[in-house]
Amino acid sequence: MSFVPKGYVKCQKTQVFAVNSIPAIYRERHFTRRGVYEQIHVIRGELMFYGYKDKEGDVEREVRLKASETAISHPEYWHSIAPLTADTQFEIHFYIKPEALNTA
Repeated sequence: MSFVPKGYVKCQKTQVFAVNSIPAIYRERHFTRRGVYEQIHVIRGELMFYGYKDKEGDVEREVRLKASETAISHPEYWHSIAPLTADTQFEIHFYIKPEALNTA
C-alpha cells in the first residue's frame, strides 16, 4: 500500500486481536480520523484489507496480508478487514504528527 509519512510518530497501539476478539468496528466499514494513519500489522495467519471509495462506495482495493506484513490506511479513508485463517492475529498502530499530541 504505502508508508506513514516522515514526521509522524506512533501515538497508540491496540492489543493483539485474534479471530474471536476482533472488535466489530474493524470488520465493518469505518475510517480513521483526520490526521491519523493506521498501520495494520499481521502477526500470524492472514487477513484481507478492503478499501472503499467512500462510505457507500464499492471496494476499490483488496490487499491480502500474511504474517509479518502491514498495510497503511490513510486519514479519512474508508476501510474494513476480515480474517482469512483461524489462527489470524494482528495489532493496529496509530500515527500522528507530534504537535497534534499536545492538542489531543
